[in-house]
Amino acid sequence: MKIKSFLTGLLLFFLAFACAVPEPDPFSGKIIDLTHSFGEDTIFWPTAEGFKLEVAFEGQTEQGYFYVANTFCTAEHGGTHIDAPIHFYKDGNTVDQIPLERLIGKGAVIDVSEKCAADPDYLVNRGDFVAWEKAHGILLNDFMVLIRTGFGKHWPDRLKYLGTDELGPEAVPKLHFPGLHPDAAKWLVENRSIKAIGLDTPSIDYGQSTDFMSHVILYEQNIPAFENVANLGQLPEKDFTVIALPMKIKGGSGGPLRIIAIVKP
Repeated sequence: MKIKSFLTGLLLFFLAFACAVPEPDPFSGKIIDLTHSFGEDTIFWPTAEGFKLEVAFEGQTEQGYFYVANTFCTAEHGGTHIDAPIHFYKDGNTVDQIPLERLIGKGAVIDVSEKCAADPDYLVNRGDFVAWEKAHGILLNDFMVLIRTGFGKHWPDRLKYLGTDELGPEAVPKLHFPGLHPDAAKWLVENRSIKAIGLDTPSIDYGQSTDFMSHVILYEQNIPAFENVANLGQLPEKDFTVIALPMKIKGGSGGPLRIIAIVKP
């Protein structure tokens, strides 16, 4: 009797093991790099200094092994980078204070590239977000929202990407690229609970902005932004995960960002 019970228990164990559903692999799918490399051609705001890389040592050591080490210097806000909320809001999170939950999550691509091709000063509006929601039957709550303007294809051509290749304060009024309308930013913070927002231009506000109100509206709610995001044209409009991890600069208002997307198979 004991042997029969033992065999029955053993059989049930193996049946349970055989029928167990394997845990889904969170990293299964195609990985898309959404980051521009930092180098001599990296685009920065016209008033900022560019990225600098200096070789500290490169070659064979006296001990016989090869060794290389570099020193780099960069402004916080250039290349593919993150804006921490403190960038435009005194009490906002610094880079090191942004919760990781805001930097990882399901992604959505809002494609306005055709509109931006017709108007380089296009302002992304509420209707663009509502149209995405209607097309996919879901709200943008808890999404990492990425706006595809199509300007990423111009990188690293400063003239086409920024609207001017001049440098210095006098170049700022000549900037022309799309951005987020402040009314749309206000609608997002009042009606949706997005984790973060990003786009393939140098700024969440469009090039001709002088008050940067979209920055202010978003950052007052501690919603971080990603700027100069790469390869958005390789993403579907949904069904992918975004991982956006910046350099953890204590007290930083922004910093270099390595951002990737994992597209579901």
